[in-house]
Amino acid sequence: MLKKIVLIGGGHSHALVLRLFSNKPLSGVRLALITPDIYTPYSGMLPGHIAGFYSYSQCHIDLQSLSNFAHAQLCLDHVIGLDLKNNKVLCANQPAVDFDILSIDIGSTPTKFYVPGAAEYTIAAKPVARFLKHWYKLQENAVKSPQKALNIAIVGAGAGGVELALSMLAGLRKSEIHLFQSTKELMPSHHQSVRQIMRDILINKDIKLHLGERVCEVVKLINKRLTIKCESGLIVTCDQVFWVTQASAASWLKASGIGTDDQGFILVNDNLQSVTHPHIFAAGDIAKMINYQLPKAGVFAVRQGTPLYENLRGVILGESLKPYKPQTAYLSLIGTGDGRALANRGILTLRSHKLWWCWKDCIDRNFMAQFPHQ
Repeated sequence: MLKKIVLIGGGHSHALVLRLFSNKPLSGVRLALITPDIYTPYSGMLPGHIAGFYSYSQCHIDLQSLSNFAHAQLCLDHVIGLDLKNNKVLCANQPAVDFDILSIDIGSTPTKFYVPGAAEYTIAAKPVARFLKHWYKLQENAVKSPQKALNIAIVGAGAGGVELALSMLAGLRKSEIHLFQSTKELMPSHHQSVRQIMRDILINKDIKLHLGERVCEVVKLINKRLTIKCESGLIVTCDQVFWVTQASAASWLKASGIGTDDQGFILVNDNLQSVTHPHIFAAGDIAKMINYQLPKAGVFAVRQGTPLYENLRGVILGESLKPYKPQTAYLSLIGTGDGRALANRGILTLRSHKLWWCWKDCIDRNFMAQFPHQ
């Protein structure tokens, strides 16, 4: 009997799964990918795209071409729920999709529901397609009014927020960037040496740091500008606010009955397999491994691609599953928007240099070279 593997989301892990299935197809299996967008961004090159180093096509994977190579059906739609009793994926605009084996790799979005005005007036860094639409509009406005300086606020100074601030400064030369962080330190999950070097870079580039400032409200003014209000009483008025705070999960996951943590992320074992539904797998940011504490970083999604593929095959073939063992320390190359990057691994940190950017550029281009282009 034919078995149907359905992939929800076009994240890094699923892109690699499709590439591996295209190289080594499995007889008696039908593949389907459900995702809202034909093109999926590669997070490693997205800051470089914003800074002007890469074109759109250079940093996006063409899921239509990739699906064709893997002989997979591509369904362009938003998933709104799961019917786990009948093994169906519920979609917004088309009939439910049946599955025998399901894998979920939909990433995460920044949490902003707790701040009044944030959901209505700010732009989340994810989903990337919506974020880029607003970013391109800002660039168009800058070209139309070259004498006008744009004030941009970024809420969240983790690695993503810091890299975004530096990239936006490079992509919009005539701009003033405000970076907000609720803690006294930026990039709190990184080593102190990384934080100090990045803080110096941000200050030298005249990015306004508001550390220890908790945003409590975002208000839209009559002239369409936005005001950020902080608990301390600090008020900053700007043209656009981008939201890059801690990650949150899609609400339909928890509602489906699959096992999740308190934040709604899917609980998986070492095989990337749901702890409550063994025929369901998850990878990338949306997965929460019960035996490891992993940050939400693209490096893990990339590394999970091969073991996820092997375990999807293993379930179909009745073979033993293989555990994914994340590395305890990993290389982090953080771009600074100016053709340089900072390198960090564990406690070792190397200051921003062109060499590290060339290294990062080589790694990213090699990753993208794996996938077909139209």
